[in-house]
Amino acid sequence: MEKPFIIAEMSGNHNQSLERALEIVEAAAAAGADAIKLQTYTADTMTLNLRGGDFLINDPKSLWYKENLYSLYEKAHTPWEWHKPIFDYAKSLGIIAFSTPFDKTAADFLESLQTPIYKIAAFENGDLPLLKHIASKKKPVIMSLGMISLEEIRESVNVLKENGCEDITLLKCTSSYPAPPEHANLLTICDLAQKFPECKIGLSDHTMGIGVTVGAVALGAEAIEKHFTLSRADGGVDSAFSLEPDELKTLVIEAKRAYKARGKINYELSESEKKSLVFRRSIYVCEDIKAGEAFTEQNIRCIRPGYGLHPRYYEATIGKAAAKALAKGTPLRKEDIK
Repeated sequence: MEKPFIIAEMSGNHNQSLERALEIVEAAAAAGADAIKLQTYTADTMTLNLRGGDFLINDPKSLWYKENLYSLYEKAHTPWEWHKPIFDYAKSLGIIAFSTPFDKTAADFLESLQTPIYKIAAFENGDLPLLKHIASKKKPVIMSLGMISLEEIRESVNVLKENGCEDITLLKCTSSYPAPPEHANLLTICDLAQKFPECKIGLSDHTMGIGVTVGAVALGAEAIEKHFTLSRADGGVDSAFSLEPDELKTLVIEAKRAYKARGKINYELSESEKKSLVFRRSIYVCEDIKAGEAFTEQNIRCIRPGYGLHPRYYEATIGKAAAKALAKGTPLRKEDIK
């Protein structure tokens, strides 16, 4: 599969409509995404059905300000009976479907659907018993790294490896919604690649637009996760920071272009540059010169194209005599100099 691996995150943008969920899958496939991702939980597996206090979102800057956690998760969850038709439809369109299980029962349910990949959300990346359970399935795991220290990353990666997971992708992640680009700290991608050479590295991006995503790919990201919806105007729990179909299509094109552009460390002439060599500057005769006449700044110049001597010889040529008569417009050669 062509890199980077691009994941369209549906989350709760189906707005509790299976028809809309299937339309999101179709739009993601049409835009060129490699995978569509769901979230597998119920309100009861996420929190307690209590109102107020710790269970109320009190941050005025939050998209979900004054929402009760239980009711928010009820509204956002993907009904489990939808998973199979979504997985089947994705397969028919040639796009991979997988999901994030938020507890052991969800992981077991996804295993019954033969999910090819497991995703671990940033808020669960420290739930070591859950990580052990998911790793025991011996499937590839993609884990978001929001709100986690380097030591905790090491601990979680070791738990996954020690319990049977041999294919791990770590996604740099800023767990705020939307995330400000100045908090993305994309250079961490390079450091993660050095510190965890056995893992693939990518980005789970909650910033607006696609600029941060493309920048991440240029720095080495091999996998990209981005929230996706049919239209932000339709609303939905995550719609405010989700891409629309035309934006996802552009992201796919530009991210794959950026990945190709990474190349290698190279100071040699590239194959595509060879034809351009003739347009570099070189030494040309700019006034008619008689045999024996001295070369001066008035009768030779460094100009384009590049058929004459390299400009490195210009200063040494000044003051020397012409070996023969030279017409204006002649590229200067070594044999033209006495």
